[in-house]
Amino acid sequence: MPATPQREDFRDAFGRFATGVAVITSAAERGTGGMTANALCSLSLDPLLVLVCFAESARTLPLVKEAGRFAINILRVGQEGVAAHFASKVPEHEKLDGVAHHFEQGVPVLEDALAWAACDLEDIRPGGDHSIAIGAVTALGYGEGEPLVYYRGGYARLKR
Repeated sequence: MPATPQREDFRDAFGRFATGVAVITSAAERGTGGMTANALCSLSLDPLLVLVCFAESARTLPLVKEAGRFAINILRVGQEGVAAHFASKVPEHEKLDGVAHHFEQGVPVLEDALAWAACDLEDIRPGGDHSIAIGAVTALGYGEGEPLVYYRGGYARLKR
């Protein structure tokens, strides 16, 4: 290892941290859209807050800023195609086309998500080449199943 960590070393090290996979969706006057994300977490229980990181280049970020709202859709095993679709370069306004969803409190919620949360955008902070969004949870739902997990550059399954 080099004395000073490099970008590749950073990716390799943090790629060993297994994460869930989610789709962040929003709806604004300019349209709807969404993106695949794994840089998110619960932040607070009192009040109910979540944290989501958006690359500065994320096409969903302007929608979230305009709408002041977003949804977190936590994916389940079998939704790898959904994750790939929302990570693709499909035009933002076409991301929800053909994807089963409904609206909860003004934000798109994916029908088959393992869990979801509708959030009001509370704050956005700079974080290097990302923006760190803090959302106040206003509604949520969840079901049963196995989470879609990402580990070392690919999907993995939990062993219980």
